[in-house]
Parts: sequence; structure tokens; C-alpha cells
Amino acid sequence: MTYKLPLYAKIALLLTGIYLFISILSIGQGLIVPLIFGALIAIVLHPVVKLFVRWKFNRLLAIIVTLLLSFLLIAGFGLFIVSQLSRFGESWPVFVEKFTVLINDTIHWIPGYFDISALKVNTWIAQTKTDLLDGSGLAIGQTLLSVGSGIVVLFVIPVYVFLFLFYKPLLLDFLHRLFSNDRQEEVGRVISKTKTVIQSYLIGLIIEIALVAILDTVGLLLLGIEYAVVIGILGALLNLIPYIGSMIAVAIPMMIALVTKDSAWSVVYVLLLYYAVQLVDNNFFVPKIVASKVRINALVSIFAVLAGGVLWGVTGMFLSIPLVAIIKVICDHIEPLKPIGFLLGDTMPKMAIFKIKAIKKTASQNQ
Repeated sequence: MTYKLPLYAKIALLLTGIYLFISILSIGQGLIVPLIFGALIAIVLHPVVKLFVRWKFNRLLAIIVTLLLSFLLIAGFGLFIVSQLSRFGESWPVFVEKFTVLINDTIHWIPGYFDISALKVNTWIAQTKTDLLDGSGLAIGQTLLSVGSGIVVLFVIPVYVFLFLFYKPLLLDFLHRLFSNDRQEEVGRVISKTKTVIQSYLIGLIIEIALVAILDTVGLLLLGIEYAVVIGILGALLNLIPYIGSMIAVAIPMMIALVTKDSAWSVVYVLLLYYAVQLVDNNFFVPKIVASKVRINALVSIFAVLAGGVLWGVTGMFLSIPLVAIIKVICDHIEPLKPIGFLLGDTMPKMAIFKIKAIKKTASQNQ
């Protein structure tokens, strides 16, 4: 005798399962996030390893050479950024002095323009400074903890990448053993499609970052903005944070232009420059290079990014789109989950279909 659970019990079990799953993801962030990053990077580097193996390298040696080349590339990029930031650090006192003068001028201008007592403005500023100083100790402690955990993650991720690449045959065989023999072909298709989507998306993302960095840097150099190279690269990296990073990216050069330039028009020119770059990025780079590989609609993308930010912070915002893409690939290949895959995608059904169905239904009812 089979007993069917009532609908309210099924809903309660589903909600409980979702709550437990999200709790596990939140609590296990320190373990899960490096593991996901390691898996994604290993998938991206796998074609390089295959290339070295094709060149008659031993497989273990091919993995080691690939990781060394990746490390040298990242280290070279890091040294370049550090050298640019050191130039920025040398000019930091001048920047602070000019910014202080600008703030003081603004303080004197606000009371006269808005008919507000200068005493109230100065009192508010003094209170704000006190609040900032009171919270500075906690903020510094949290920052040090974040930096420390970040350093630990940087050491752990390469280990995960090496292990994923080395144990790839074992992991693939494990996935195949989870399913019966008549499902092996379908499992192979899902794994191959998932790998292709991740590789295409992440490689396209790297190309997009490079192109945006070039456009930002060239535009800032033409406008005569100081530290154009480091600001252009930083803006491209901030662009990785969907919908929010671009706003932060444009605020930095606007603030520097406001402080270092005599004319306020420089701020407007910087805003127009970043607006033009965003138009090119959103209408050409992203659709042709990135979004063409991951067919996810805007509603799901925005929700996934915000949910990732709530769950894992900036890291979660970056990982949200690749993870949703993987979920979509899996849903598209499992018959009961195909409606979810359709919901995640960007294929818009024609409204005429619904109208025709409605007309036929009405006609049949009238008969």
C-alpha cells in the first residue's frame, strides 16, 4: 500500500530542503567556493594540458607546465598592477590634499546655496568623522580577516586545480558509474556540453575584460586623466560584478578627474566615455563573445547575481552566472527538468501561439 503525501506536506518538505541546502552553502563557504573556483579553472586549463600531451609530454609534466605558465602569466600581470599602484601611492598625499580643499569649498558653498546653517553642516561632518573613527577598529579587523582568508584561498585553489586535472579520469568514471548503462551516452553529452559552456563563457569573459580595459585606458589617456592604465584595468575587472561593478568603475575616474582637473567638464567627459564603452560592451562584446555562450535571460541573471551576492558576497556574484549556466545545461538534458531549463533560457515564445490556443479553446467550449 502506497501513501501519497498531501500537497502541503510536499511544499513543507521542499521548503525545508531548500533552507537546509542554502544553510549548507552559507556555512561551508570557505570550503565550497575554493572548490568551485578550482573546478572552473581546471576546466579552462584542460585544453592546454591536452595540447601538451599531444606534443608527447607526460601527462603529469603537462599539468605542471600548464600551472607554471599560468602562474607566470598571473604573476607578471600582478607585478604590472603593483607598479602602477605604487605610482598612484606616491601621488596619494597630493590627491588627498586636493580632495580636502574640494570638500572644504563644498562645505562653504552648501550653507549659502541651500540656506542651511554652517554650524549644522560642520556638526554633521564632525559627527560623521566620529562615527567613522569608532567603527574603524572593527572595519580594520574585518579587513585583515578577509585578506588573511583570501591569501589562504589563493594557496588552496592551485592545489585544487592540480588535483582536478590529475584525477580527471577518476572523476569522470565516477560520474558515469552513478548512472545505468543505458544512460551513459546521455551522461557523456551532459558532461561534454557543461565543459564546453564553462570554457566558452570564461574564455569569452577574459577576452571581454581585455577589450574593455583597452577601451577604458585609451579613452582616459586621450582625456588626460592621471593613472589611466591602472584605472582602466581596474574598471574592466570591476565590470566582472554585473550591474553594480560598472557604477563603481565609473565613480573612481570621475572622482580623480574632479580632483585633478580644473574644469568640471572633465567629469562629464569621463562619464560619457564610460557610457560609450558600456554601450559597446553591452551591445557587442557581451552578446557576441560572452552571452552567446550562456543563454540565460536577464530576469534570472539579475536574481542569480543578487542571490550570489547575499550568499557569498562579491565572489558569489561572479560565480552566479557560470553556476546557473551549468544548472541550465543539466536541466536541458533531463526530461522532467526541461521546463526549468526553458525558464532559465532566453528563448521567448511567440505570443501568437497563446492567442491561437485560447481561440481554439473558446471555440471548442462554444460547440
